[in-house]
Amino acid sequence: MKARVKWVDGVMFIGEAPSGHAIIMDGAPESGGRNMGVRPMEMLLLGMGGCSSFDVVGILRKARADLVDCVVELEAERAEDVPKVFTRIHAHYVVSGRGLKEATVKRAVDLSVQKYCSASIMLGKTAAITHDFEIVEVE
Repeated sequence: MKARVKWVDGVMFIGEAPSGHAIIMDGAPESGGRNMGVRPMEMLLLGMGGCSSFDVVGILRKARADLVDCVVELEAERAEDVPKVFTRIHAHYVVSGRGLKEATVKRAVDLSVQKYCSASIMLGKTAAITHDFEIVEVE
């Protein structure tokens, strides 16, 4: 996999993914940025959420669950000193659907976090990662 990050100005960069998509990264004004995009560390956290959600949705679909929505709310803490790595991440999954079984959702979330999500497993090398979930029944 190859990616490219190009400096625009200040602390703004454009990241180009191998898929051909691009994203703007920028800093806050106090860091010399113009606040025009996500911060690189925010992207790491979002990447973990996206990677894990991808797994959870896929596992639940394979289980033929009547899934309507899947949201993961992430909360992270970073080290005080450089390098300011993530030290704690909590992922709260809100899974909505019809007749979802707790055991099926738990299995999907556990498999993602513990086995399939490369991002969470990698970030787990520096951060204590915890997770929980809730099921929302929809009509």
